[in-house]
Amino acid sequence: MAPHVYIQDIAEYLGTEDVGTEVTIKGWLYNKRSSGKIQFLQVRDGTGIIQAVAFVKDVSPEVFARCEQATQESSIIVTGTVREDPRAPGGHELSITDLEIVQLAQDYPITPKDHGVGFLMEHRHLWLRSRKPHAALRIRAEVIRATQDYLDDDGFVRFDTPILTPCAAEGTSNLFATEYFDLGKAYLAQTGQLYAEAGAMAFGKVYCFGPTFRAEKSKTRRHLTEFWMVEPEVAYLTHEGNLELQENLVSYIVQRVLERRADDLETLERDTRILENVLPPFPRITYDEALGLIEEKGAEYDCPALPWGEDLGAPHETLLADQFERPVFVTHYPTKVKAFYMEPESSRPEVARCADLLAPEGYGEIIGGSERISDLALLEERLVQWGLNPDDYQWYLDLRRYGTVPHSGFGMGIERVTAWICGLPHLREVIPFPRMLYRIYP
Repeated sequence: MAPHVYIQDIAEYLGTEDVGTEVTIKGWLYNKRSSGKIQFLQVRDGTGIIQAVAFVKDVSPEVFARCEQATQESSIIVTGTVREDPRAPGGHELSITDLEIVQLAQDYPITPKDHGVGFLMEHRHLWLRSRKPHAALRIRAEVIRATQDYLDDDGFVRFDTPILTPCAAEGTSNLFATEYFDLGKAYLAQTGQLYAEAGAMAFGKVYCFGPTFRAEKSKTRRHLTEFWMVEPEVAYLTHEGNLELQENLVSYIVQRVLERRADDLETLERDTRILENVLPPFPRITYDEALGLIEEKGAEYDCPALPWGEDLGAPHETLLADQFERPVFVTHYPTKVKAFYMEPESSRPEVARCADLLAPEGYGEIIGGSERISDLALLEERLVQWGLNPDDYQWYLDLRRYGTVPHSGFGMGIERVTAWICGLPHLREVIPFPRMLYRIYP
């Protein structure tokens, strides 16, 4: 029997010029065209696509008839000999000797014609099989793998944090709530950061990675109600050290995707020149300097000047990122527009030791991070100022009562990083099943 092989490994099974190596591929019919006595079948198996060719004179009438009968997305088992062909997708071709139809698909809804986004989202469970969604999600997987490899190799401990939490980490206005037995309300986590801080005090360097939830009624291309975030937290790490960790991690991820997922980037028609330039150090500007740039360049972007003390919006982030050839840190935002736990600058307490990392090409914030408040009295004061009940945070305050140290961390959105690397316009493209304001199906 011919060995079962995956298309991604097909080059290992090339035969000689005179004698082909026979293999079996188990997959699905992606597309097909015919020319009388010859059938060209594009076969996919999840690892790639290969062109399989059946000549009427080289196969039995039954096999040729099954090649003619097979429809788009029918599941098939194809046997044939491998040969090199630079004109074929992937540079290899399969000369069919046998074909078995496992299931004959009828009227597959996603045809080669153009479909609207709404239709494709309704059929997201099937659209994942198409070339571009498939490439984007392979890149997403590489982003996740590279992130974890970098942190694991740097001595971080993965530290899983709760998805159900008893209180808010960043305010209560955008939480999904549920009744939790007889204990009152529980909330889907906005972030694992507060729990990761406990991990940092136990292990020194940790990261949590998982789904997070925001109940913001936003319909922008930068927002999902459910997304994935990696959140490193490090004891004794300063604000400046935090920025260095972020730029080294992001650079590693981008270069790794360029190295390992070049074919997928090509499928997405991604211009990789900007990505090739993503190397540390990244430029740094303060919030005050950002306001100056917005005032200077705003007319070019139809972007009004921003009063001091207001947070940056998407147009402002796009303007700022356009001034640099690689991601840029905007540091020292006003304390009042950031979360309660951010350490104020000692010489200027109205701003925080924090930064957002803005990606180029209009993708905006991909990381938000800060040094955390380590002083117990100040943290208690901030909870009250932000309208939060200190009784709900006693375990978090314990971290300042028992062995407090300076520490820092950040959150990196997997979808935002992946959308930027892929050059795709909306976060819905880079998560298998997007959850948005008006979408929870499929």
